[in-house]
Amino acid sequence: MSSIDLLYAATVLVLAYFVRGISGFGSGLIAVPLLALRFPLTEVVPFMLVADFAASALIGGITFKRVDWVEIRRLLPATLVGVALGTTLLVSMPASTLLTILAGFVLIFSLRALFTRDRPFQPVASGWAYPAALGGGAVSGLFGTGGPPYVIYLSHRIEDKASLRATLSVLFFLEGLIRIVTFLTAGLMRESSVWMHSLMAAPLIVAALYAGSHIHARLSNRQMSRLIGALLLVSGISLLFKAWH
Repeated sequence: MSSIDLLYAATVLVLAYFVRGISGFGSGLIAVPLLALRFPLTEVVPFMLVADFAASALIGGITFKRVDWVEIRRLLPATLVGVALGTTLLVSMPASTLLTILAGFVLIFSLRALFTRDRPFQPVASGWAYPAALGGGAVSGLFGTGGPPYVIYLSHRIEDKASLRATLSVLFFLEGLIRIVTFLTAGLMRESSVWMHSLMAAPLIVAALYAGSHIHARLSNRQMSRLIGALLLVSGISLLFKAWH
């Protein structure tokens, strides 16, 4: 990579993992679209898988006592099926098609985050876990960023912000294990560059997570949602431009 590529990638990663430190999710949603503007998606997704796996282990370990294990057990079976489906599509679909799908996915989530009004907390039925896990696993296998289906479901099941952050981190850690095995089987993580780039990025990621964790208690859920929505809106528009040109 050129020095400009390195600087661009470092800036994106610091931003993405700063947000991840605050909210417990969002790193892939921010980093994958932005990194895909300069690097092939089939390289970006395995790299973000390794990076997010490590970040989930770090945050989940710190907040282990706040995890809602009932929801984790409910989500994992359908997640397995979804990851296998998404990985199959990743290695078989054209890059322009993948980028267009990813852009649409990101734009929908960004608009939802920006314009959904605050409402009193009302838990949704637990049956929604299965389509959320299937969709999250499939999107995760495709783009390394299956967060929105999980976040939408769990944010309507867990009211406490700290418990939600901890549960998401452990879920993404376990899902990361599934994806690593699946990606290795599909031949997407056999290149040594994936692991070397992840190792090089580790200091930046840890520093950004640490900084974000200190902001976590100062922001409301709504403020965080609006910040992520604005960032994703820009990312989605940029991805559409790249896919169509």
